[in-house]
Amino acid sequence: MNSLLEQIKNRRIALKLKQHEMMLRIGISRQQYQRLESKGNPRLDTLELVAKGLQSELLLIPKEKLNAVLAVLADDTLSPSGPSNGASTRPSKTEKEQSNPLADDPWQGLLGENE
Repeated sequence: MNSLLEQIKNRRIALKLKQHEMMLRIGISRQQYQRLESKGNPRLDTLELVAKGLQSELLLIPKEKLNAVLAVLADDTLSPSGPSNGASTRPSKTEKEQSNPLADDPWQGLLGENE
């Protein structure tokens, strides 16, 4: 749980939001939000509100897919916004990437459906 709480706090800081600003975004008091970040154990519906307030999504990732998801998240060349000048920073596909279906669809089979 600590990892999740750290992620919540880090995301809030990355968005340059103060704890009291979360009250306006998600409708819980600053004290409630502060307790959530420090001690945790929020209800699922509270986590969903926090994620929405932090412009994020909650995902349940199977352990066997975790490394693939983390690799995709670490690869900023896949960012949908891309560079501001319109030029692509995505390198051309290597032979290895061309044979890797995850390069085109990183979420393929994530929930155990046919791969």
